[in-house]
Amino acid sequence: MKVVVENNQIEKAIRELKKKLTKEGFFSEIKRRRFYEKPSVQRKRKQAKAAKRRKKKEKKRKIFG
Repeated sequence: MKVVVENNQIEKAIRELKKKLTKEGFFSEIKRRRFYEKPSVQRKRKQAKAAKRRKKKEKKRKIFG
C-alpha cells in the first residue's frame, strides 16, 4: 500500500492512508486482536460473519432475480 505525499501536504496523505486502512479492515482487526479470544467465541464470530454474507448475497439475488 502506498500513499504519496505531494507538495508537503502530510495531513492529506494521513487522511488518505487512514481511509485506505479502514477500507481494508485494519483497525477492526487490531481492535479484535487486542485481547485473547477463546476458540468457541472465534467460531461463533466466524459463523455469524458467514451468515451475514449469505444473507446479503441472498438479498442481492432476490433483488436482481
